[in-house]
Amino acid sequence: MTVTQTTEDVLLEVRNVEMFFPVTSGIIFQRKVADVKAVNDVSFSIKRGETLGLVGESGSGKTTLGRCILQLHRQTSGDIIFDGQRLNGLGTKELKPVRRKMQVIFQDPYGSLNPRMTCGDIVGEPLIVHKLTASKAEYRERIAELLQLVGLNPYMAERYPHEFSGGQRQRIGIARALAVNPTFIVCDEPVSALDVSIQAQVINLLGELQEQFGLTYLFIAHDLSVVRHISDRVAVMYLGHIVELADQSELYDNPLHPYTKALLSAIPIPDPVLEAERERLILTGELPSPMDPPEGCVFHTRCPIAIEDCKQGMPKLREVSEGHWVACIRAPGY
Repeated sequence: MTVTQTTEDVLLEVRNVEMFFPVTSGIIFQRKVADVKAVNDVSFSIKRGETLGLVGESGSGKTTLGRCILQLHRQTSGDIIFDGQRLNGLGTKELKPVRRKMQVIFQDPYGSLNPRMTCGDIVGEPLIVHKLTASKAEYRERIAELLQLVGLNPYMAERYPHEFSGGQRQRIGIARALAVNPTFIVCDEPVSALDVSIQAQVINLLGELQEQFGLTYLFIAHDLSVVRHISDRVAVMYLGHIVELADQSELYDNPLHPYTKALLSAIPIPDPVLEAERERLILTGELPSPMDPPEGCVFHTRCPIAIEDCKQGMPKLREVSEGHWVACIRAPGY
């Protein structure tokens, strides 16, 4: 079922998107033997100025979905509509103006920067690609402005990536994303490789930039405690499917899907008394292979409340209360 907003403020709409990667066998005469079902029938929408958090274990399909939205992967089926424009089938030239409005902040602040380019060249490259400055002086001024926006000194423009700390490198990545004045940014686990104290600084910076420029974020992460501080709504993903979607406060206060409950129970609480008293929901087994997902509900092999009916089919994402969607036949109100 398609989860969409009914207002005219929707910036991004994802409708029944699937992304299957073929698995081949043979060296000379290759033939397809299976599909890796990385994203399977996913639908949601994001309003302008909103942050949607997307959480789940490694291998759940979060990053693949983000890459499909950016059209770095062309989805197997389904529609991606950005700012009223369907991106399906657009060529490279047609996508270029769209990509000015859609940017990405990568997970790895070490691997996502070219070690042979200076900080200024990295931040300024999008300006050259999209021809956004008319002179060298304007180019240098814009780079200095972008570095200041993310808390770096303009004189650092001549330094190379290895001369920066991890947090500073991620700030360079953020400045690069901001260079083309985007309206939408996919934040692909932007703080997972950083120290906890630096994570807070980067999250606060993203919040300030969103308020200043009216940005819209898809914030991908595996840590629910991080997502809580920046997201307006949160979608929980498991093995290519969204299993729960709700407002941030509703999801944390009233989780309905057992997978969401398990993720929340894994968040440590600073108070040792509360930590000892709270109920822990520990999942058994490993995440199944997306090449051979379980029949029925993809979570039933690890679910502590699974029944025989869970093996019959994947539950549809349904709205059980206003704005709270869940895909579980045992969820209240389903």
